[in-house]
This record gives sequence, structure tokens and C-alpha cells, in this order.
Amino acid sequence: MHFELEPQTRPSHLSRVAVLLINLGTPDAPTPRAVRRYLAEFLSDPRVIEIPALIWQWILRLFILPLRGRPVAAKYASIWLPEGSPLRVYTEQQAKALQQQLKAQGDEISVEYAMRYGARNIPAMLTQLKRAGIERILLLPMYPQYCAATTASSFDRAFTALQHMRNQPELRTIRHYADFPPYIAALAAQVRAHWAVHGKPDFALGGRLLLSFHGVPKRIIDLGDPYYMHCQLTATLLAQALNLSETESLLTFQSRFGRAEWLKPDTALVLKELGAAGVKRVDVFCPGFPADCLETLEEIGMEGRDIFLQAGGGEYHYIQCLNAAPSFIASLAELVRVHLQGWVPQNSLAPS
Repeated sequence: MHFELEPQTRPSHLSRVAVLLINLGTPDAPTPRAVRRYLAEFLSDPRVIEIPALIWQWILRLFILPLRGRPVAAKYASIWLPEGSPLRVYTEQQAKALQQQLKAQGDEISVEYAMRYGARNIPAMLTQLKRAGIERILLLPMYPQYCAATTASSFDRAFTALQHMRNQPELRTIRHYADFPPYIAALAAQVRAHWAVHGKPDFALGGRLLLSFHGVPKRIIDLGDPYYMHCQLTATLLAQALNLSETESLLTFQSRFGRAEWLKPDTALVLKELGAAGVKRVDVFCPGFPADCLETLEEIGMEGRDIFLQAGGGEYHYIQCLNAAPSFIASLAELVRVHLQGWVPQNSLAPS
């Protein structure tokens, strides 16, 4: 008996390869209904909320979602772009720019993006890539610092999706790049570009650069999560790249939620203290967020500014995230080059 293979199943000398950028997700619209739908999925992830589901779901459905939908939607509306959610817009730009960068280096590698929560989710994008004939997929989380609540949750979702595939693609994962030199160089270039236009804080007169990372409950660090160590690593290397002392740059944590003890120092509290001390200028940069989103544009760019100025501070500068900055895209291309070894000819991935 002779079986004729379909064209898309015929073995090839070089399997088709794709890179899948993974980010957190976003509501489909800045409306209470869309926000509640998004938060319901996000806050139901046991990697995010480590409380027994029977207890937590009761709290979530009766109190948090009804009360948080409208005010959070208003925050999203304040930063929404004509093209849509900033996180989605910038992540799409990153994927397109990375594909162009890789193509310029000589290889036709498909680059797509997926979201952990909401539309364009990880299972849907893995299925789309598989149907397009992709056989090898590199998962690249847009979380430079590893955390179980983000990185591991995204990998969990990808691995679960594979359980429903008879003919699975190969997967590789990038755990973190908190200390990857090209990433640190891209961060430093972003800060220097802002300073080239707006000048530096006067560090001799108390000016500060706050490096604000997303906070997490202290409990998860005590249980062995390396996130805090990775944040310290990135902040230290960035400060060194900028030739800043320990007092000139400060590592802080934002987005505290609930009553549990979270990582300190708290960004909002530090801004209030610096403002009350009459500091003339504070710059805030968010190295853990490769793409601008609600937590950077609204929480830091707007709320942080109000906290600092109302406390008596002087000049406030929010330094935008890396987004699709050429230096960052080049660093991602270099990161991909390292992790694609053995999957594509290395001469085709040589830096241009």
C-alpha cells in the first residue's frame, strides 16, 4: 500500500521556524464590560492569585469585578490610542520590526505575537502557526525578568495547548534576559535619548532616577521565585551602564494590590517622600515593561506625576518604554540568534 504525503507534511531539510512574542494581554476596549471580562480571566489564573479558587472566585465575582470595572475602564480610556490598546499596538510593532530585522540578517523567520489573556491568545496563535506549516517555535516572553505569575503562566498555557495537538511542533522557551548585555544596552540608550532632549536630573541637588518594576507579593519570593533577584540584577547593570551611584538611581516596585505584604520600596510612596523633601526633579523609567501599557502610561506617567507634584516636588519626567526602539529590536534579534542555534543556518543569522 502506498500513501502519498500531503505537500505540507512532506519532510524538508530545513524545518520552518517562527518566533512568538508573548505579552500579558489587554481588554478589547476601554469599557467596563470589556475590562471586567479581561480581569475575570487574568485574576482567575492560579499563577497570579495563589488563593484557593473556591474562596477567591467568591471574592472576585461579588466584590472585585463589580467595583473595579468602571474605574479601571476610565484609566484605560485615558491612554487608549486611535489604533487601540497601547500594549497591543506596541507589541505588534515589535513583532513586525523584529521580523524585518531578522530578514535583513538573511533569514525568513516568521515572527508573531500572542497574549496570555484576552484576544489573540497563546493556543490560537500556536494553532495558526502550525496551520501555516511552522514546525519549530521559539517562545519569547516580553517579561525580561522571570516570574511564575507571568513567564511560567505563559509557558503553562503553551504546554497545555500542545496537549490538544496530535502532531505537535517543537518548542523552545526563553526563560529570562534580565542580564542580557544587548538588552541592558538598549535600556541605557533609551534613558540617554531622553536625557539628550530633556537634560539630566541634577543628582548633586537630590535628583533621582527611579527604576520602577511591577511589584509582587513578598510571599512568592520567600517561596523561591527569582523575580526580585532578576529585578535587582537589571537595575544594577543599568545603573552601571549609566554611571549612576546607588543613591542616584533607586529600585522601586509599583502596582501594589490587596493587603498582603509586597516588595518594597513602593514607587508611589518613594515619589511622595521625594516630593515632600522638595526634590527638584525625578525621572522614572520602567525597565521590566518592554512595551508601554496601563501600568506605565497611566500609573507612572499620570498618577506618579500627580503624587510627586502634589507632595511638593519640582519637575517630573516619565521615560517611555523601549517599545519598538531600534536598539531594543536589535537586542531581541541577538537574543533570538542565540536561542535559534541548531534550528537555522548560523551564517544566515549573523548580525548585519
